[in-house]
Amino acid sequence: MSRKVLTVISFALTGVTGLVTGLAIAGASGPTEHKGLAVSALGKIEAEMIERQTGLSGYMMQLRAITIEPGGQIAEHGHGNRPGLVKVISGDWVEGHPDGETTFAADGENGIIEDGDTTHWFYNRGDTPATAIVCDLNPSG
Repeated sequence: MSRKVLTVISFALTGVTGLVTGLAIAGASGPTEHKGLAVSALGKIEAEMIERQTGLSGYMMQLRAITIEPGGQIAEHGHGNRPGLVKVISGDWVEGHPDGETTFAADGENGIIEDGDTTHWFYNRGDTPATAIVCDLNPSG
């Protein structure tokens, strides 16, 4: 075969490999178990108060500090009935989701939105503990 044909075949194979790799990342799933986590309760609004204030029955609101140790992870989970907001306050949380990864750093301005369309997981790939404040609305039953 000519050098030109081999070059075209090489580029085509590289493109196919890139496409397959991209699809594999896009269809990624996360870990099935938590590892290296510490959770501290910071506050809770009981279901009775949530219902009295908002009319929403059967839900409580909680505020927690969650620390992921170096090499730790939060298992894949969804938020179909548990909306929440997360702000990293130390270190970096790497959020995995079916479309890839996003890093949230303590010095960043963005929070993590956990709405009904969210399925994700988290890693701490750093060498120090990474902590976030998490506020979420949870079914009380």
